[in-house]
Amino acid sequence: MRTRSISTATALAVLFSSAALSVVAAGPASAVTATVGSPAGIVVDGARGRVFVGDDTNDRIIAASYNGNVVDSVSGIDGIFDLALSDDGTTLYAAARVSHEIVALDAATLDVKARYPVATGIGPLYVEFAGGKAWFTYEDQSDGDGNLGSVDPAVDPAGGTDPVTLGQLPGDSGVGSPALLDTDPSAPGLLAVGATDFFDMTKDLMAVVDVSGATPQVTAWHNGDYSLNHVSDIDLVPGAPQVLVDGTDRHAYADGKFTAAGAYPAGQRADIAPNGLVAQINDANVAVYRPGATKPIRTYAADTSALAWAPDASRIFALVTSPGGYTLKVLTDPALSVPSLTVNAPSTATRGKPLTVTGKLTATVPLPTGAKLQVTRTDLESPSGKALPAVTVKADGSYAFTDTPPAGGTVTYRATYAGDAEHTAAKASDKVTVSRTKPTLTLNKNGNVYNYGADVSFTAHLGSTYKNRTVEIWANPFGSDKPNKLLKTGTVNSSGNISATVDMTRDTDVTAVFKGDTRTEPRTVKSTAYARVKISTSVSKHYKTAKIGSTSYYWFHKSTDPVLTTTMTYYQGRDQRFDLQVYSGGKWYSAGSQYFPLGTNGKSAVRLEAPGKSGIKARMRSVYVNGSSGDTVNTTTYGPWKYLYFSS
Repeated sequence: MRTRSISTATALAVLFSSAALSVVAAGPASAVTATVGSPAGIVVDGARGRVFVGDDTNDRIIAASYNGNVVDSVSGIDGIFDLALSDDGTTLYAAARVSHEIVALDAATLDVKARYPVATGIGPLYVEFAGGKAWFTYEDQSDGDGNLGSVDPAVDPAGGTDPVTLGQLPGDSGVGSPALLDTDPSAPGLLAVGATDFFDMTKDLMAVVDVSGATPQVTAWHNGDYSLNHVSDIDLVPGAPQVLVDGTDRHAYADGKFTAAGAYPAGQRADIAPNGLVAQINDANVAVYRPGATKPIRTYAADTSALAWAPDASRIFALVTSPGGYTLKVLTDPALSVPSLTVNAPSTATRGKPLTVTGKLTATVPLPTGAKLQVTRTDLESPSGKALPAVTVKADGSYAFTDTPPAGGTVTYRATYAGDAEHTAAKASDKVTVSRTKPTLTLNKNGNVYNYGADVSFTAHLGSTYKNRTVEIWANPFGSDKPNKLLKTGTVNSSGNISATVDMTRDTDVTAVFKGDTRTEPRTVKSTAYARVKISTSVSKHYKTAKIGSTSYYWFHKSTDPVLTTTMTYYQGRDQRFDLQVYSGGKWYSAGSQYFPLGTNGKSAVRLEAPGKSGIKARMRSVYVNGSSGDTVNTTTYGPWKYLYFSS
């Protein structure tokens, strides 16, 4: 990380009559994307592969790599507005409108080389380098009109000569705002000047000035023969005596006067590459045009406020809107048209029968005659894709081919255009559902009810298939606390059967799964079997057991309260239903039912109040009722009756 001593910083401050600039080196933070609060100029250094971006919000300049990551920065430029690079690429010039100066920095290190005060009310604003000087625009203090000034870096102020010269706009422009500037490396010494007079648009300025000599000379000046309406951007057109205004209208000036020379579709601003390609900002897009063309080579989705070409025209650097400011985005392959490719396959098809796939390949730049598409088919038999014969695109961009899918299921057809010298690669795909044979798959024991804990064997039967003979058997006990569990997976026997055993402690969904093969559909079948709970009831406080007739009774004294303890399979929140009946006149009559909770040990003890009379016969039982007992994980189960007799 570069550092500067306090004494050196103080010396710089004295020498240039302003605060010293603090420089921050990139260090290892190369992965940080260049972001600015408010763009204030963008210029590209092709020799070093650097993009310089002014950040007015934070009074700094960021140096980014060609991939858009920050590599260096310098802060402390008060009111930065625009940037320019010297012809030899060694010096970066920044217009600082608040401190009223042009700041010269070493393009390699971002160290300050010189600072040039500009005695003006507003500015300097726009800056360009041409004819060995840094040219800038500003608003004149005396009359409020925009004008042109320059900094001659060859002049040493220590010799008594001011390197800054103001009032160099030729003629009496009378324009009421500072002008925009542009240069073209292929036309050294020429400077395009453009401005809008918001008070009188008939005075809008458009000019080309030769600044290669001692004083600027007019090459062409808008003579007012036709209205410009508005000048918000101006560019010199490489290789032609033309300027581009507002990213749209071209104006020729070969005879020293401007004449309309065609237009691109509506835009707001533009930049022109040395090879003549035009990058036009149009709302939230950037469109790239060949010189004079009306259809773009390609269009990028980029909500851009400013952009600049790499000198070799290999990419465009755009400042796009992002949260909190603007981010530097790299737009690659701007000279290549992006083809549009479609693939249309039928939604369904029959396996083993031909189907036809159609589509179209189009581009804004004409495709070469006989362009070919590589086609692949991806299916269950060729999961990595199988190459099909190449397809030739017709003159109108359409194509068609026929294929017979050997496998069923989802089949994907993918077409790929490899690209060429004028087009990027393109690919597209479509899917078709190809039929498969539905297999026979059954699973027994559906609806059966079993005692608690019974080991039950479930058998799945698989009919004929193409290749796959594997079946899975899963058991999913009722209740959210028990997950679905794979019991068995394997190949069915010669009879097509496979079995697995389930411990029936709860109602259970048993599922057989066949995952299919290339010619046979997947299939899943389910059997639901039911499990009773385990119930037992013990009786206490009786003084004997003895039969009355053929039925065994628990005998109690008429004033003794029987205690009946039920043991039932436990489940959280489960209740047991206590049923009581009394015998009279040769029949059993209900004396009521009531639910009692089970303890965590699965027990529920109920004390029955003694009748106080002798000769009473009663019976009770415990019942689990699916749903009413607090859960639904078992089937309704009735416990055995317990018979009670109250004697004297």
